[in-house]
Amino acid sequence: MIDPAALPALHASHGGIWLREGSVTQAVAKGSAIGRAAETPVLLLNAPLTGQRLGYPELNGLDLLELWAFVHPARFLVPTAKGLAEALGLERPANEADIPALLQSAASALLATLEAPDWAEREGGWTAAQSLHRLRWPWGPLVAPRIPRPAEAERWLFSRLPEWEEAPPRPAARSIALEEDAVLSRLSSLTGAAAEPRPGQRAYAAAAVEAFRPRAHRDQPNMLLAEAGTGIGKTLGYLAPASLWASQAQGTVWISTYTKALQRQLDRESLRLFPDPATAARRVVVRKGRENYLCLLNLEDALQGGFAGRAAILAQLVARWAAYSKDGDMVGGDLPGWLPTLFRRNGSTALTDRRGECIYAGCPHYRKCFIERSARASAEADIVIANHALVMINAARGRETGQRPQRIVFDEGHHLFDAADATFSVALSGQEAIELRRWIMGPEGSSRGRRRGLAARLSDLASYDEEGGEAIRAATDAARALPADEWLKRVVAGEPFGPVEQLLAAVRGTVFARAADAGEADAGYGLETELAEPDGALVEAAQDAALALDALLRPLARLARRLEAVVEDAPDWLDGAARARIEGAIASLNWRRDLITAWLALLARIGGPADPDFVDWLTVDRVEGREYDIGVHRHWLDPTRPLAETVLKPAHGVLVTSATLKGGGDWDNAESRSGAVHLARGAHRFEAPSPFDYPSRAEVLIVTDIKRGDIAALSGAYARLIEASGGGTLGLFTAIRRLRAVHARIADRLARAGLPLYAQHVDPMDTGTLIDIFRDDPRASLLGTDALRDGVDVPGHSLRLVVMEGVPWSKPTVLHAARRLAGGGAAYDDRLIRARLAQAFGRLIRRAEDRGSFVILSAAMPSRLLSAFPPGTPVRRLTLDEAIIAVSAHSRAGIGGGAALGLQDNESGTHDLEQR
Repeated sequence: MIDPAALPALHASHGGIWLREGSVTQAVAKGSAIGRAAETPVLLLNAPLTGQRLGYPELNGLDLLELWAFVHPARFLVPTAKGLAEALGLERPANEADIPALLQSAASALLATLEAPDWAEREGGWTAAQSLHRLRWPWGPLVAPRIPRPAEAERWLFSRLPEWEEAPPRPAARSIALEEDAVLSRLSSLTGAAAEPRPGQRAYAAAAVEAFRPRAHRDQPNMLLAEAGTGIGKTLGYLAPASLWASQAQGTVWISTYTKALQRQLDRESLRLFPDPATAARRVVVRKGRENYLCLLNLEDALQGGFAGRAAILAQLVARWAAYSKDGDMVGGDLPGWLPTLFRRNGSTALTDRRGECIYAGCPHYRKCFIERSARASAEADIVIANHALVMINAARGRETGQRPQRIVFDEGHHLFDAADATFSVALSGQEAIELRRWIMGPEGSSRGRRRGLAARLSDLASYDEEGGEAIRAATDAARALPADEWLKRVVAGEPFGPVEQLLAAVRGTVFARAADAGEADAGYGLETELAEPDGALVEAAQDAALALDALLRPLARLARRLEAVVEDAPDWLDGAARARIEGAIASLNWRRDLITAWLALLARIGGPADPDFVDWLTVDRVEGREYDIGVHRHWLDPTRPLAETVLKPAHGVLVTSATLKGGGDWDNAESRSGAVHLARGAHRFEAPSPFDYPSRAEVLIVTDIKRGDIAALSGAYARLIEASGGGTLGLFTAIRRLRAVHARIADRLARAGLPLYAQHVDPMDTGTLIDIFRDDPRASLLGTDALRDGVDVPGHSLRLVVMEGVPWSKPTVLHAARRLAGGGAAYDDRLIRARLAQAFGRLIRRAEDRGSFVILSAAMPSRLLSAFPPGTPVRRLTLDEAIIAVSAHSRAGIGGGAALGLQDNESGTHDLEQR
């Protein structure tokens, strides 16, 4: 067998390129490295990232991350040399030149695991290795010979997965009143006897009892708005009453978050409630949208020839993971976030149900389906950890009425307005319309894949019910009016086909005619214009499109009625599985009918009167000048109105909580952005300031000598600040273009100083992986956009400096302009900006021992916005040179010195006070 220690190993970073052959490591030029990698497969760590550093994006080789995914599926790994060394118990490299030797040692260790008798993930390994070898997986010749053939044939993945079981509907929760003393006692048991006294947390838990009292009035939940500063410990503060109520009332509490990071934290915290992992898995369930989970039918299709090339290898590795996954969650679950990115364009999206084409009980894997298992487990759980979008969508679409949340905790409540805005909006665009066509018609022409249309999914109904079959045929014929493949090319060429494509062509013409007057046409980004005073061509096109959509809506409505009649008549062939499939089809049909109805209402607006409750506009979506979609959009002016009607009023108790709930304003702002203002009796309020000593442990520095728009000066400022801090910097940008420009200018410089720099929209990794790397390396820095402003939780020394390129002003969109006008003009803007500043500042101090600096590179920072920062926090306006001195002094005070290359222990491994 091939000795992995004899394989060449390659490492490339912004600091240099090193190639090891045999026992000799040397620095090489890019050309030499690329040539060597092209001749013979070399050991790599993250081939796409290495290829990007070499300027050779198609680089392939023996990627150790792929080998890890085979050997240890569903195990966490920070995809860096340091992370790999720690995971395998190897000596960490002292410098980058030592990394190629580590890659050889890691390959030997992983391959040796395959032969070890105690290899925990052995089951299915031999079969997967044979399949991967046939697919010419680079690791195949090294892996397959090392796994002994099992004495008995290994079970197929789909026979190894457990089946879920049907359970009777859960009775309604009992009406109980929690005793405050009992809640505080539960809190004490969760925090532990050795925990420090925290009066703010105890007051928070006592106040949260309000959301769990029996409801006194119809359409009026017991609602509490609670702003709890960072460090209060609000997570356990609301878990104490929530878990106690769930236990005594025999009901379910839904805890809703905005970010996947908080979902993961809450899932880990569930072990405090139920120390036994098996009990925790049963009593606490994480729920996400269907598109997040592995679809077993899609996976089967991929494993049986539906995928080719690198995509087929990805499918085999995902199958390995599926056998060991906790819940089949591919986005933010235990599937390594870096795994799909290793396969570049051959991503994992085809393995999930993103088109809503699930055939429910018609699927041969229905009884093992991860999605169905999660839905059923949540009905019996004490705590369901979901996200704002799922809670709202379930309520809006009327799915799972037996599980409709009655007690809800909205954590990260400052995002409730944004989540409602996205959920209750509507867009008639080319991408949305073609997805509807595909859902109805299925594959057309030479297209491949498992996608099936209505006729295929409901073939038994068509054969049993003549009227239902006719409705399916009529819907299929009417769907031909929707955009087909290559619709965008035809629209751009001025040759639209069909009424909806003609509408999109008219929208595009209007946008370019009006947006160009604003000087936006050459900006390279998306264009938009208000839907006002439409010309005759647009009005006529809208009328024709409305007729076509109405012709589609009628047979879909007829089909839904026939499906309901079949369920009521219950023919002989309608067993439990068939009933579930028909009911699933009814739900999917109703969703599409609601969508088309919303499109018709939107089209009626073109040429008709404006509705003051909505904001309507036209867009041409572009990325760096390349068009990818065209559409008509409608958002609620106040999206908390449908939120209140569909989610809040049916609930019995609601807690909305956040460290920045008031959003830089007052309680009126919190009530208006949470929907409480639309409840007859409003909401109770609770406020607890952060216990952290911000005056002595944090500072705000406003740099006054960086000229706006000067990329060279901006880049130099970022580089010098990161050097002064010794890494540990989170850089926030409002534009991707500036982020990329700054990264390109400073990455090499920082790497030479032993300060690795990572960036969203630059490095070929998902955001969660970038944050994991940043958290793990105290000398690493991370550049990102709005997604990092409040989606990052990095306690300790790994985050000691936050730098914002400027004041995070709102983009002047049509929607923002309308809300600004309705919300008080400049005061509305100020509330938004203060909220964003507070959220960004909140990344800095996550526990009592933390310290750091918050830098804004803008002389135009208005003093009126400084109230966003905690009272007493020092705020200084100064030059860049002065800021460098201040950051350096603050950083030295925080750790008393740095570490070489960041490959040492990270001191931030303890729990954040926010979680304790």
